[in-house]
Amino acid sequence: MAWRNWAGDQRCAPAARIEPAAEEELAEALAGASRARVAGSGHSFSDIALTDGVQVSLRRMASVLSVDGELARVQGGIRLRELGVELARHGLAMENLGDVDAQTLAGALATGTHGTGVGYRNLSSQVEGMRLVTAAGAAEVVGDDLRAARVGLGALGVVTEIQLRCQPLYTLRRTDTRRPLEETLDRMQELATERERFEFFSFPYSRWALWRTTERTDDEPAPPGAAERFLEDIVFENGALGLLCRIGRLAPGLVPAIDRLMGRLAGGADRVDRSHRIYANPRIVRFTEMEYAIPREHGAEAVRRVFDLVEGRRLPVLFPLEVRFGAADDALLSPSAGRDSCYIAVHVYRGMEFETYFRGVEAIMREYGGRPHWGKRHYRSAGDLAPLYPDFDRFLAVRDRLDPGRVFSNDYVDRVLGS
Repeated sequence: MAWRNWAGDQRCAPAARIEPAAEEELAEALAGASRARVAGSGHSFSDIALTDGVQVSLRRMASVLSVDGELARVQGGIRLRELGVELARHGLAMENLGDVDAQTLAGALATGTHGTGVGYRNLSSQVEGMRLVTAAGAAEVVGDDLRAARVGLGALGVVTEIQLRCQPLYTLRRTDTRRPLEETLDRMQELATERERFEFFSFPYSRWALWRTTERTDDEPAPPGAAERFLEDIVFENGALGLLCRIGRLAPGLVPAIDRLMGRLAGGADRVDRSHRIYANPRIVRFTEMEYAIPREHGAEAVRRVFDLVEGRRLPVLFPLEVRFGAADDALLSPSAGRDSCYIAVHVYRGMEFETYFRGVEAIMREYGGRPHWGKRHYRSAGDLAPLYPDFDRFLAVRDRLDPGRVFSNDYVDRVLGS
């Protein structure tokens, strides 16, 4: 009964797999389990979802249960793309989202998934309530238990229901502009703070950056037609990228030239649509990823150092750096707990060696007190992670209370939290 993640590089063989349709069925299956982990859509790049025990899928628990004003009660297994459509039917939307909508809601929350915008916290900040099924049964979590469960790493139990604080349905304008990289880094704080949602992408060896500004608008939605969307999202963003990545994998010496070409090809685009159709982009080209959250004021310096690392060692990196921003929040293990953050993500095309690059990037991020995205690759352990989170011990206390038998553990959880 093999399972692998979206990238295809994290694999496990669970002893059993269950797909409950209700909490009672889930609780019964967990009652005798010694080890259990939830596997969502497989969009984590770390080994957080792996298990040799019981693997839980919530694909049959994926509905919007109720809507009361701007509060929506939804099941943990719903994918973000379906959630956006369902909320829109009720005239609602999420406050902010990341750029991947294939994730399950519970999985996205558990790993600290975020969007961008200095005024916006990560997805977990939109959570008003949760229900957990632990080895002892189902319960609503409140107080410190809720602050822990909002970014819970799957270590406290199975999140079956989430109460979300939503907003009235709104429209966004997303504008892409190619600008010089040095201008981007010199103005990074200004760009991030003056724009509602700002992020940028830049290929190593290139001197260009793609600015992406996403802001609310009163204009009517004007979604691209099917042919236009296919050309932009599939042919160019994925097809051309995939072809050039395959060439670079076969001929690593060509990577600097390929990156310079892709940096020049990144051009302007403008799209106006409902929010849930603007945030996410199709991801067809497979890769693996590391992402760190560092204090926002160090973002430009850290990005420069990452580019120096790649170019100084002539590393064959075919994907751009992605740089985003987020506000401080209060989830106990959030990468942005207590501080405004700059998120720096690095990627490596599938089938290519990544550890040299990722370890070099991680060494840079550690110097800024960097905290890893829990769903992406990193090499940290509990001993050096604990000092980074003011409430690390409070999370461990919640874990001791909710999962004293360590049913919801695996090698990853033991490594980052301690056994």
